[in-house]
Amino acid sequence: MTSSFSAASRRSFLQTAVVGAGALATGLAQAQATAPAKATRNTDTVRLTWGRGGLPALAKNRGEFEKLLAKDGIKVQWIGPFPNHAPSLQAVTGGSADFGFGGSTTPALAAMLAGSPLVFTQFAIVEPRSTAIIAKDGSGIDKVQDLVGKSVAVNRSGLGEFLLVAALEKHNIDRSKVKFVYLNPPDAGPAFAQGKIDAWSMWSPGVDIARTEYKAHDVFFEGRDLDFLIDFNSYVTHRKFAEENVAIVRAVNAAYAAEAKWISEHPVEAETLNQQDAGYSDAVRDTLVKLKRRWDVRGVQDAKFLQEFQKASDWLSERKILPQKAKVTDYLARL
Repeated sequence: MTSSFSAASRRSFLQTAVVGAGALATGLAQAQATAPAKATRNTDTVRLTWGRGGLPALAKNRGEFEKLLAKDGIKVQWIGPFPNHAPSLQAVTGGSADFGFGGSTTPALAAMLAGSPLVFTQFAIVEPRSTAIIAKDGSGIDKVQDLVGKSVAVNRSGLGEFLLVAALEKHNIDRSKVKFVYLNPPDAGPAFAQGKIDAWSMWSPGVDIARTEYKAHDVFFEGRDLDFLIDFNSYVTHRKFAEENVAIVRAVNAAYAAEAKWISEHPVEAETLNQQDAGYSDAVRDTLVKLKRRWDVRGVQDAKFLQEFQKASDWLSERKILPQKAKVTDYLARL
């Protein structure tokens, strides 16, 4: 019996089969890459860092966050307060904590590029944006051009530093003409109050406290003077923890999202809790209440957000704030 396939037909069939198998394999790989991870879990306790004024601080002080996680049999251990994001990242990298405290994406990316085994689990955008470069009333510093020859306190590789970079760039001022003074917020506040620095690039509630208590004003205000986002709130964990505790990461994300929704809907109660924790005046609290801050949580699968995050990362690497270009999707927890 002779075959109905000619040699040419056989070759054509095999080529088609190979191509089809390749396409199928590619499709499966893509499906696996986007498919939800298995809900792994190897602990009943999650160690969360916190810093005053942030989402974790409110979650800690309000108490509903822990109740929500308790429904999944998860106990919460709070570690802090941390003055800014960098030391909380070190705590997660070193194994003394499981989650960073919701700080800037920029120092987190810098740590990841340097080899820290961290991944992003969730992000948040806070509106209205209130980070600002401030100077004392009567200092003669009223516009960005007045910063030439002056000292400005910023946190290294953080929101303060790149807001100053963006302000100088917008006004065509070379960075070398301004003295960058690298200080963590707990040190920058007293230095600004005592006149040891001329200006301060800082976020809420630090800038709000300074405006009220140190009689300061805005020189450059992010929400008014910057037409794009360079940085976002971010939550990180150790890559190994994310792989071994998918169920816990999902639960923590959901609990933070619930907290963010509550804050957005209850500004008076939220800012009062912040005030009780941080100890600032009623005048500062009332200023923050008027902002009616809204928290918009974004997940690691949010393609549109990730495009914006990539643009921001590229902007930072082009200006050497980040040491090299980062592909942000390489640093996401698989959930």
